[in-house]
Amino acid sequence: MLQFPPWKIGLIFLVLLWGAVLALPNVANMSGAPGWVPKKGVNLGLDLRGGVYLMMEIEPDEVVANRLNVFARDVSSAMRGASVAERLYNETEINGRTLQVKLTRPNEDGSFRTEEALKRLQKLNGPVGGVIGGAEMYEMKITSPDTISITVPAAAEESLVKDALGKTMTIVRRRVDPDGVSEIAITPQGNNRIILEAPGEPDPQRLKNLLSRDGRMTFNLVDSDPSAIDAAQRGVVKPGYRLLTGAETGPLLVRDIPEVVGSDIANAAQSFDQANRPDITFRLNGNGARKFYETTRNNSGKLFAIVLDDVIMSAPRINEPIPGGNVQITGSFTQQEAIDLAAIIEAGEMPAKLQFLDQRTVSPTLGQDSINAGFTAAVIGLAAVAVFMVLAYGMLGLFAVLSLACNIVLIFAGLSGIGATLTLPGIAGIILTIGMAVDANVLVFERIREEQNDGRSPWTATQAGYERALSTIMDANITTLIAATILYLLGSGPVKGFAVTLSIGIVTSVFTAYVVTRIITVGWMKLMKPKRFNI
Repeated sequence: MLQFPPWKIGLIFLVLLWGAVLALPNVANMSGAPGWVPKKGVNLGLDLRGGVYLMMEIEPDEVVANRLNVFARDVSSAMRGASVAERLYNETEINGRTLQVKLTRPNEDGSFRTEEALKRLQKLNGPVGGVIGGAEMYEMKITSPDTISITVPAAAEESLVKDALGKTMTIVRRRVDPDGVSEIAITPQGNNRIILEAPGEPDPQRLKNLLSRDGRMTFNLVDSDPSAIDAAQRGVVKPGYRLLTGAETGPLLVRDIPEVVGSDIANAAQSFDQANRPDITFRLNGNGARKFYETTRNNSGKLFAIVLDDVIMSAPRINEPIPGGNVQITGSFTQQEAIDLAAIIEAGEMPAKLQFLDQRTVSPTLGQDSINAGFTAAVIGLAAVAVFMVLAYGMLGLFAVLSLACNIVLIFAGLSGIGATLTLPGIAGIILTIGMAVDANVLVFERIREEQNDGRSPWTATQAGYERALSTIMDANITTLIAATILYLLGSGPVKGFAVTLSIGIVTSVFTAYVVTRIITVGWMKLMKPKRFNI
């Protein structure tokens, strides 16, 4: 127990040294350090750094309606058939959670080919989540001689909402942090809610503007006939078209069916045009580039509208076929507007519109006040513990204080190493750990005192103290670690931050109290050869 071979001593000091290196960026600027040295310290949470907190949700009803909307386009393709004879003329209409497919052209005897239509639709009905053998995504049944009703069952709805929540979280991250370098936290809450914490973000309205847009991007051909546009403005819209407007274009008749959609976009970015004005450039993927080329080749002289969320961003005239799939949108953008629009376009379309339930803004000044208060509390706590340990246990208490300092360094090293975010509850966890860290030392020292009072020498008393206190130390810390694990698994946000800090503190306190204090004590005993501990 008191024997430390050279390899063990080297390993202990290596752990302490590496911990110091990991913790160093928290107190010093390491930008000029060698490449192997960590450059980044602990991330500060919203309550310490200031920033924006948003709670959002997606509506299951809208998720289902959007899914049925997408399926309606597949229905039209399935009904078209391979030839004119096979075509089943139909109309589709969505009423709440039901998609109605109504056949519009009967047979010669007045009947409808409803059974055939149902068979075609059932071929489109895949399993929930794409799992072979799983429950079907849609329930389809004939409700009248010419009508098929399509609904989403409860089991499929749960899977759809879960999938939509995951996609929404991904899109939120892409929009808010397109470069992937910010320290934002996006966490799910319940079945359909998302919490966004953006430390350092000063403008909550900008985030809400970024996230409130659907991000539905389409490229549509335009009917620029003035008489048709005038008629549409009077309420008589040309079949297959809709009237949209844009700041740069005014009202235009845009074809309902797009030629290229948002899923055909590979990436988008803000750039500058030849006049050094902010614009948006993006590149289409292979399929999108092919459709874009074919459209520009077959529609020379026509206007081609670029539409984002039913607003025309631009409507250039097609002069020649455009290969390559590189597209540029110009307009009266500020640079920040262009950056935000590029992020929206690249992130893709939201599965459902986000509803904002709660908004909080923490000022950087308040965050700094919290850091100062936490630092003051930690210093006072450390000083109080140090004074008590030295007064109660003399030189052994001083060794415990040294190991406690090592413990704090290792806690920050652990937080920095795993990229954790330090919050105000996390600081509370560190302060709590300061008090808990000396518990193991107190148990050991009290055992040493008892053994010494029974007449044992310092060496045998120290040996017995560490051996007999080990089981108690492990029991106490394991139960606390189990509680911290439960907090992490069941909690969210600040509660998780507290659990992470507490868990790291438990592991490091056992190491420093039972190993570091022991090796310091053994080294001092070999050097000073005390006859009796002054405890």
